[in-house]
Amino acid sequence: MAMKVVALWGCAKSTNLHVGVTDLGSRPCGFVPILSRKLDFSSEKSKKWECCFTGVLAQRAITPTLDERPYTFGLKPSEATDLTQEDQPKGFHKDLSLLPKPLSAAHLLSTPNDGPQVRVAYQGLPGAYSEAAALKVYPKCETVPCDDFEAAFKAVELWLVDKAVLPIENSAGGSIHRNYDLLLRHRLHIVGEVQMQVNHCLLGLPGTRKEDVKRVLSHPQALAQCEMTLMKLGVTRVSAEDTAGAAQIVASDGQKDTGAIASSRAAEIYGLDILAEKIQDDDDNVTRFLILAREPIIPGTDRPYKTSIVFTLEEGPGVLFKALAVFALRGINLSKIESRPQRKRPLRVVDDSNKGCAKYFDYLFYIDFEASMAEPRAQHALGHLQEFAGFLRVLGCYPTDGAK
Repeated sequence: MAMKVVALWGCAKSTNLHVGVTDLGSRPCGFVPILSRKLDFSSEKSKKWECCFTGVLAQRAITPTLDERPYTFGLKPSEATDLTQEDQPKGFHKDLSLLPKPLSAAHLLSTPNDGPQVRVAYQGLPGAYSEAAALKVYPKCETVPCDDFEAAFKAVELWLVDKAVLPIENSAGGSIHRNYDLLLRHRLHIVGEVQMQVNHCLLGLPGTRKEDVKRVLSHPQALAQCEMTLMKLGVTRVSAEDTAGAAQIVASDGQKDTGAIASSRAAEIYGLDILAEKIQDDDDNVTRFLILAREPIIPGTDRPYKTSIVFTLEEGPGVLFKALAVFALRGINLSKIESRPQRKRPLRVVDDSNKGCAKYFDYLFYIDFEASMAEPRAQHALGHLQEFAGFLRVLGCYPTDGAK
């Protein structure tokens, strides 16, 4: 295993805690090079924290290891080819074979990419909402579809793409827990975010009427977000991997009694008609996406910034209150808090005797707060937080209005 020199934001751990004094964070801090190793959450001895100062304290190997060598994945760009009515295969409005194939997690083949174009990975097929989010942030980028979220993370790590755009929460469906878990498992940095209005459309084959549809395919969340419309139509709901994938199935099957819930862009890509627009129950249906990269960006104070962290807490009464208070005492607003059970140590035993076996979950806490790591108050808050945290890591510091 290659040893790496990692720059960590190290703050001396103080045994005294004085809540309410004016300068809670005036402990000696500095950069300390240490040899990195994996943290074992299951070991009681691993009560260490790491706080990677984004932008300056990026994890870099002095000599690139095997998995850090540049790779690029050669995908032929999607070229729209209009077919005449006579040349179209049955069930296809357009030749779907011309679309880029999804990148799988095991796909390690690569070809040189000499172009300056930014390559962005997303989960799903062409026409997915994640692709639309990537194009909103990087209008001239080359989008690379991936089979699943894990494949998108690995594509960035293996230099197959430059960035990944992945959903993290939806105003109607809530948090995407899978991506929270992957943020901790992988060593990517959040470099931006983008919020996008989601407008679901009912799609069908050309010439199909809305009344002809008896079966509707889509992602389970999309089906749930269009509950009222589907009830009025009285259709059968069928789950699919993603919305764009549902549109592709409808286009390839060629059955006029089958529709899909997807974006208007998916209708254009797969040659389907839009039978109804904005069929979601709530008009304000917004999805927040994270932009991930191998290297963090340098935080500033020129515009509003957001910082995302993950940490665990030591056992004790009111410890979560104390952890959150370090931000309130410095006037830092928390915009998001999410808890996930630790997988390697999900339960903590309260009573080890034969008579009692009370247990409770050990949690990881994910927090977004509205401050830049370039501000002393943010640095002091994290220095104070480590008094209670057994583990602390900065996932990214990024502008709230999206990365450019």
